[in-house]
Amino acid sequence: PKVGCIRSWDHNRDKWQYPVIIDNMMNLELLFWAFRTNGDSIFYQVAVDHARTTMKNHFRKDYSSYHVIDYDTLTGAVLHKNTHQGYSDASAWSRGQAWGLYGYTMMYRETQNEKYLQQAINIAKFILHHPNLPEDKIPYWDFDAPNIPDEPRDASAGAIIASALLELGQYVNDDKLSKEYQSVAAQQLRTLSSDEYLAAPQTNGGFILKHSVGNKPRNSEVDAPLTYADYYYVEALLRYKKLLQ
Repeated sequence: PKVGCIRSWDHNRDKWQYPVIIDNMMNLELLFWAFRTNGDSIFYQVAVDHARTTMKNHFRKDYSSYHVIDYDTLTGAVLHKNTHQGYSDASAWSRGQAWGLYGYTMMYRETQNEKYLQQAINIAKFILHHPNLPEDKIPYWDFDAPNIPDEPRDASAGAIIASALLELGQYVNDDKLSKEYQSVAAQQLRTLSSDEYLAAPQTNGGFILKHSVGNKPRNSEVDAPLTYADYYYVEALLRYKKLLQ
């Protein structure tokens, strides 16, 4: 309650007192489900508190986000602004940007609070108009990785962004924006469905997509299949199919 966020990790206690990662925005959907299921408003309030605190402290002026914000448990003050899986503390880790876009789109769906809708629109603008976003719209693992274009792509970030854009496009009261979101998402899905990213059956450990990046700074899951790449790819395909019906 003092911090206004859900704690993310228990490791690296020598480095962080109360770490909160941008990924946690994805967990709030479960709290809204709990609220709808049993009616206890604490679930709703915790989700809203977390989203509001994250919006205040995780984002820079250009609406890119830090990965990890460390809080003081006694005062709730921000102690550190870091990354753990991105290139640097000042960089825009691609999947982190995707979590933010998806998370605030979901927050608008659940609350109808226009502040969350505007936050999602601003995050989308940062991603879609970034000079380092490739023409095929599948991001490098970090928008500020030092050796672009010779850096690994992150299919998981592309899949999450595609799914988020397809939902966000249904909420914005701007036909031009809506069409842009749908167009980019469709392009991402076409790219991910190409031979470059789509694994042949009985290969790739049974995963659907190739070429995701888990944690490059620690050389973990680099150019590998990831569960959340597959999940959000399938979700995005279903959302796109529904749009076309």
